Amino acid sequence: MTDEELVDALKALAHPVRLRILQALSGTERNVGEVDDIAAIGQPTLSQQLAVLRNAGLVKTRKDAKLVYYRIDDGRLAKVVDAVGKLGGLSAKPMRHLRQPAPGVANFAKLG
Repeated sequence: MTDEELVDALKALAHPVRLRILQALSGTERNVGEVDDIAAIGQPTLSQQLAVLRNAGLVKTRKDAKLVYYRIDDGRLAKVVDAVGKLGGLSAKPMRHLRQPAPGVANFAKLG
């Protein structure tokens, strides 16, 4: 993920209406009407904000007849979370220890 893509994703997340949309989509796929019912946003605003989330790559769409279904792009969101976590010294990925025990030295405890 490029820095520009990360900034776009963070901007998309930092909005109360878009956060409500993502909460409505948490763990499931919903069509626009279902999202509107749960998030109580209103159709014109909902469409605009879903477009922002789509452009930031945070949601995926699937069309079934006339209905468009949305779901969170878990992989993309995980990259955002990982990038933010690294700012605080945290990471979703296991960290490799750079320090190796010196040869011939007793190792009484392994920290890790």
